[in-house]
Amino acid sequence: MTIRNFGGGGGRRYNSSTISLGFPPFTFAVKWLIIANTVVYLFMLLLGAVSPGLAATLTVLTALVPYNVAHGWIWQLVTYSFQHTGLFHILFNMLTLWMFGAQLEMGWKHRRFLEFYFYCVIAAALTTVSVAYLGTIGTFGFLGISPETMTVGASGGIYGVMMAFALLYGNQEFMMFPLPVSIKAKYLVAILILISLVGALQGMGTGHRGESVAYFAHLGGALFGWVYIRFLPRRGILLASSEGSFGIRNRYQKWKRRRMAKKFEVYMSKHDRRLDFDEDGNYRPPEEEKKDGETRPPWVN
Repeated sequence: MTIRNFGGGGGRRYNSSTISLGFPPFTFAVKWLIIANTVVYLFMLLLGAVSPGLAATLTVLTALVPYNVAHGWIWQLVTYSFQHTGLFHILFNMLTLWMFGAQLEMGWKHRRFLEFYFYCVIAAALTTVSVAYLGTIGTFGFLGISPETMTVGASGGIYGVMMAFALLYGNQEFMMFPLPVSIKAKYLVAILILISLVGALQGMGTGHRGESVAYFAHLGGALFGWVYIRFLPRRGILLASSEGSFGIRNRYQKWKRRRMAKKFEVYMSKHDRRLDFDEDGNYRPPEEEKKDGETRPPWVN
């Protein structure tokens, strides 16, 4: 696939579709995510050739297993996204991350892009865990999914990235190389999500439980990517949270100042002194008389 046009877009919809063909740049976060995934894949490949038992143990420790997550192995909510099962698995994921993620990062900058990516990775993992345990309940037994089923791959986060791209840059076109046809991003992403939905439904109750779980991870990443774009703060969760915490702290400090001012005002009134404080508890100095009868505040250096 080749994408047409790579302009900035911020958090706005970008509907332009120019004819110039080209590949996106390797932006900071996308580049380092691709490097990290590639290094982990090559390391596990080498370790598997040297010590298969150790490689299998490390895979169990880092892959997403719902049963393990429910028993405290919460690091698997992130580490599973760096594990891949084969060459084509990692190639497709990293190429898709590059093609869709670079333009998002150019509009958002790398901190918010990384926040969004790992938000989708974790959301996809939690979706997988939830669906796996739903499958153990009698009413939902048709899901045919076990909490012991292992899931690996960055697809959950990447499907979230694709969903964000479709919402913000949906009218940009992709050339479906080597076919001489192009398709808008929103239709391409819709087709991929539909394929995942069909795959998840087909895997229910059959012997392809692992595939079904992987498709549910895709759907979870896409769903929560949509939630992020539609409902969460435009400047990102971390920035909004930090601003909220500062707001809470400032309100607490104002409350303390007002409380202390009230106590001090009562104390001074007992000594026949009157002090004036504003609504935030700040001292309001008395005004002095000017020679011409007008009032003026005291001189402050």
